[in-house]
Amino acid sequence: MTAQAAATHKTSVFTPILFAGCIILMTGFAIRASFGVFQIPIAEEFGWLRYEFSLAIAIQNLAWGIGQPIFGALAEKFGDMKAIILGAIIYALGLVLSAYSTTPLGHQLYEIFVGFGIAGTGFGVILAVVGRSASAENRSLALGIATAAGSAGQVIGPPIANALLQHMNWSNVFLVFAVAIIAVLVVLPMLRTENTATKVELEESLGEVLVKALRDPSYAMIFLGFFSCGFQLAFITAHFPAYVTEVCLGIPTDSILRDIGIDSTSALGAFSLAVIGVANIVGAIVAGALGKKYSKKYLLVTIYVLRTIVGALFIIFPMTPWSVMIFSVAMGALWLATVPLTSGLVAYIYGLKYMGTLYGLVFLSHQLGSFMGVYLGGVFYDAYGTYDLVWWIGVGVGAFSAIIHLPVKERPLTMSAAAAE
Repeated sequence: MTAQAAATHKTSVFTPILFAGCIILMTGFAIRASFGVFQIPIAEEFGWLRYEFSLAIAIQNLAWGIGQPIFGALAEKFGDMKAIILGAIIYALGLVLSAYSTTPLGHQLYEIFVGFGIAGTGFGVILAVVGRSASAENRSLALGIATAAGSAGQVIGPPIANALLQHMNWSNVFLVFAVAIIAVLVVLPMLRTENTATKVELEESLGEVLVKALRDPSYAMIFLGFFSCGFQLAFITAHFPAYVTEVCLGIPTDSILRDIGIDSTSALGAFSLAVIGVANIVGAIVAGALGKKYSKKYLLVTIYVLRTIVGALFIIFPMTPWSVMIFSVAMGALWLATVPLTSGLVAYIYGLKYMGTLYGLVFLSHQLGSFMGVYLGGVFYDAYGTYDLVWWIGVGVGAFSAIIHLPVKERPLTMSAAAAE
């Protein structure tokens, strides 16, 4: 490779590593994002209460959060590709077992496998690979593009699941998804990466970095702030299709929505998740690009404030097909825009070498929020016949996240420590 070619490769955003990471994220998130579409078909087939399958999805999110720092550590110790292969196998196993499960307890137990599988093929591992391989000036944008790939999965996942359900039983759709997550392993050879961590980072052990992070109040604030992101996103992913199906006014006969094939509120519910995903492709990339120039913590504050406003306005006004579309676009633009900024903030403050583990621990907070959002959605629905209470809780925790990011010290930890001495 010539010096000019090497320089071009070093400064290029679009690399084989980024491409492969995007493919893995897109496939894994297409499957994960479709679980809300199965809420009503599974409950109707077995006569379950809403909370029973909701609990399965909630457990999936919790297992994802617990598994994220574990897979981050596995990737850093044994290699990224081995961690991803293990994650894909566990993911597929959970889907296959779920396909043959006929009890709520079975689904709830098997979603532990699915959650750990998502951890092994999701943001924690893939963003760490992308972050380490990207140059400092391109890192935030590269993380935004990879995050947007997850959103692309959300665009295609629910409509594909909804379309497949028109031709086959939900259990067969799970088997199709199991094959898809295994097939994605063909891109793994493209994920070979050179370590771009600094000399100081390479000399530090995982234990030393963890102790520094856990003693740093800023890390605790980032951890707590990510809770609301998980709460809001998981609640919407799991319950929004059913919410729209049951509460939204009917599709007008002369509506543009009918012209594109959206002729029922159930179709609108699945379509709304796709719209959120489309908007988030733009939102995640824009957030990543802005993270190159502006303070990541203040961008996060802005996103959480806007989410709070959008969520409050949506629940205040009557739900119509167009209010669903407006909400989907607005929330979609803010959806995963937090991910490149949060992961980039962790990498900037605490370094690259153990980014997977440190971001994985922060992501655990996200998934604790996801568990609560999904589970409380089912519990409150069964208790009150409405999602309104849990929706307002989501608005409240969004405001909390905006506030708690304000005191974060956005500078490398070594600089913070030096300034304190």
